[in-house]
Amino acid sequence: MNGVVDRFERQSDLVQRARLQDKLVTVIGVGAIGRQVALQLASIGVARLQLIDFDLVEATNVTTQGYRTDEIGTAKVMATISEIERIDRSIQLEYIIDRYRPKQDVGSIVFCCVDSIAARSAIWRSLRGRVDLWIDARMLGEIIRVLTAAEESDVSRYEATLFAPFEAQQGTCTSKSTIYTASIAAGLMVHQLTRWLREIPTDRDAIINLLSGEMTVNS
Repeated sequence: MNGVVDRFERQSDLVQRARLQDKLVTVIGVGAIGRQVALQLASIGVARLQLIDFDLVEATNVTTQGYRTDEIGTAKVMATISEIERIDRSIQLEYIIDRYRPKQDVGSIVFCCVDSIAARSAIWRSLRGRVDLWIDARMLGEIIRVLTAAEESDVSRYEATLFAPFEAQQGTCTSKSTIYTASIAAGLMVHQLTRWLREIPTDRDAIINLLSGEMTVNS
């Protein structure tokens, strides 16, 4: 093969990488959805990526989150970083093996991939007004919900979805999950980022029921 192949050539009209070069992108939670988000971000050309998670890989994570059996017992952050480096070693990586805490510095783009309403509510209260783009995903079984806050007008609508934990369906969002649902959710989240980069309005609230084949989008 002659010449140097640009690995980004086929996505050049869809992903505005130039707007990503100076931005730190943060993924909070690298479980079922967050791990897939991190790998997709690495693939599309994010130059600076930060991962935050306190958890270790468990046996069930091999089935539902895409981790390998030889990674059981490893910090999820470190296992994910290992895979990112296999994709592109030029990515500047930052990581915190801990829960998100308000004192931590994060990027201007945040993917919230935690598994409880209480956790995402606390994170949102800490980061509201500090980030340019906030993308949140929720999953239970084969139902996915992706919410995006990119403008001040999105804030009140997003906050209305942060209901009290007792109002939520029982169990964490990963109590019933599959790797394919998580991968679809991650793709929808990364799509919101690429829309924002192209200055296309994001979907404030998208709900997909894979079982029934229904999708509802509130822009």
